[in-house]
Amino acid sequence: YNSNGILILLENFFVAGCDGESIGNCPFSQRLFMILWLKGVVFNVTTVDLKRKPADLHNLAPGTHPPFLTFNGEVKTDINKIEEFLEEVLAPPKYPKLAARHRESNTAGNDIFAKFSAFIKNTKPDANEGMHKGLTKALKKLDDYLNSPLPDEVDADSMEEERASSRKFLDGNELTLADCNLLPKLHIVKVVGKKYRNYDIPNDLTGVWRYLNNANEQEEFTNTCAADNEIELAYKDVAKKLTK
Repeated sequence: YNSNGILILLENFFVAGCDGESIGNCPFSQRLFMILWLKGVVFNVTTVDLKRKPADLHNLAPGTHPPFLTFNGEVKTDINKIEEFLEEVLAPPKYPKLAARHRESNTAGNDIFAKFSAFIKNTKPDANEGMHKGLTKALKKLDDYLNSPLPDEVDADSMEEERASSRKFLDGNELTLADCNLLPKLHIVKVVGKKYRNYDIPNDLTGVWRYLNNANEQEEFTNTCAADNEIELAYKDVAKKLTK
């Protein structure tokens, strides 16, 4: 029941792994999974093997790949609209508000995945270095945001020099919708970049590493994340070899 006493029945359909049952590589599925976990709502999870999609799912959401959600029998398929819907329906006082307080937190790191995708799909050796630098530059921009104090971390009356932020996540010390969107993608960048391009997120990006390490201490992230080998397998045919 939500805070208005309305009964809520949620069932969620996520991408399955190569065994057809475990959680597969899908940052959108993980994003939704994290939101529901953070909300603390009871829900049913069904993993869907995309190679053998059951006939009843074709009828439920024709032409749609997971993730999608059914709410009291109504199907919702647009991930952004699902997020807005859950934030509206699963509201305080019974469920926590997850929206970021600072608008900039919602856009921090939003170009990383596009830079990563171009880098990993590139087949031309002479373009590799530029794309490598492009990805690192996007990560550096995120690092700058994570290391810059948020307004509530700054003491306006202090005469001391402003210190770097030590917050755990994008918008503070609690996970928000912004993290549910970015962290699954950032984890893919780390795993796939290393596997197929021997790319490591630079050690001097201390804010990014603090962010990833803090995420790995949160069950809402670790228990909704696909295994590294699932992520690597998902990119086996996507990651292109560099050919002259």
